[in-house]
Amino acid sequence: MIKRIIFVSFLCVFVCLTVFWIDKSKKEQEKEKQEQLEQLEQLRSEIVLVEDLTVPFLKEAKVSDFVSNSNATLVRDYKIDTSKLGKQNLHVEFQQDDFRVGYDFTVEVVDITPPTVFIGNSYSVKVGSQENFVDKIFCGDDADSNPKCTIEGDYDLNTVGTYPVLFKAEDASGNQITKNINLSVYKPTSSENEPPVSSKTPFEEVVKNYKTENTKIGIDVSRWQGNIDFDALKEAGVEFIMIRVGTTNGTGGKYVLDPYFIQNIENAKRVGIPVGIYFYSYASNPLQAYQDAKWVIEQIKDYQIDLPIAFDWENWSYFNDYDVSFYELTNLANIFLGVVKRAGYQGMLYSSKFYLENIWLPTNYPTWLAHYTKKTNYQGEYQFWQLCSDGRVNGIHDTVDINVWYLNSQE
Repeated sequence: MIKRIIFVSFLCVFVCLTVFWIDKSKKEQEKEKQEQLEQLEQLRSEIVLVEDLTVPFLKEAKVSDFVSNSNATLVRDYKIDTSKLGKQNLHVEFQQDDFRVGYDFTVEVVDITPPTVFIGNSYSVKVGSQENFVDKIFCGDDADSNPKCTIEGDYDLNTVGTYPVLFKAEDASGNQITKNINLSVYKPTSSENEPPVSSKTPFEEVVKNYKTENTKIGIDVSRWQGNIDFDALKEAGVEFIMIRVGTTNGTGGKYVLDPYFIQNIENAKRVGIPVGIYFYSYASNPLQAYQDAKWVIEQIKDYQIDLPIAFDWENWSYFNDYDVSFYELTNLANIFLGVVKRAGYQGMLYSSKFYLENIWLPTNYPTWLAHYTKKTNYQGEYQFWQLCSDGRVNGIHDTVDINVWYLNSQE
């Protein structure tokens, strides 16, 4: 009986002590949890956002440009996608010792750049014209595929005269550009049909002026050069040739192989002149750019291509009809060149200095610069330079474009 009493007493003491320690441990855990919550809240309260939570369209930006904590480390800093206008919800995490806290915030990508308009102080329209001449004036935007262009002022297209008017272009974000111009309504004269006087640039002159250890001198050809004597080209010192593979019958039209492509590429390979390719594109959307590249690859698959395949888009007179922004146009080039690259070829963007500086956005591919001058002042990087369109070389009966290929970097 005494043993039973002692056992029960011991058991009661054990249970009481156990309950005590459990209760104490629970309180300590709750206290520790509360302290952790307070520390996390303190860590969160130290997060600082900048006042301006907007970022310009296509400007490089990271989350660290907008949020910081002087007492903690940003776990992952990453780039913000600024290629789409509008608000973006972002998430970051900061860590201090063993504590990590998440934080959500919102930035807005905004377009702050007004449209680009190519128009001088005057614009001429033939008397009696029925066309909407406003649509003929180049008007584009970095983000908006269809900026609104208008003319304000009184004028009469059926009466010869000069009319002071205001040209205005506005994009979807409300950015505007205005310009006072003189609208000249004129009667055509016979002098407009007189052929321009053209000069000629001998190939040997280009070799003399631009040939170095870092350069090669070559030409680009298409159907416009007709039948070419490639043996004469080789003898004349042509060191490379860019050959047009084809084009389409306008936007969305059927593909057309350049009628001289096969004989041009086969003769160039026969005489040992290194070959590159260019395609004249009318692409107006990503699918067409993709299909352009696939078509080109199919045409050249049986030939060794030594130099890049160039994307040649220059439908500037009809740019307004394409309804593409500068970003979207550049994306067409990137799509074409990306397909080319994945197929194992080099890619290259062809364009003139003016449009490279004013329209095209940066790509990840080399540039073939067209600038008809003796010394270009183009500030961007380029691998090839088309310096004239009036070249003369033995083997071609008419004029031809002459190019400089910089083997390392332009001099």
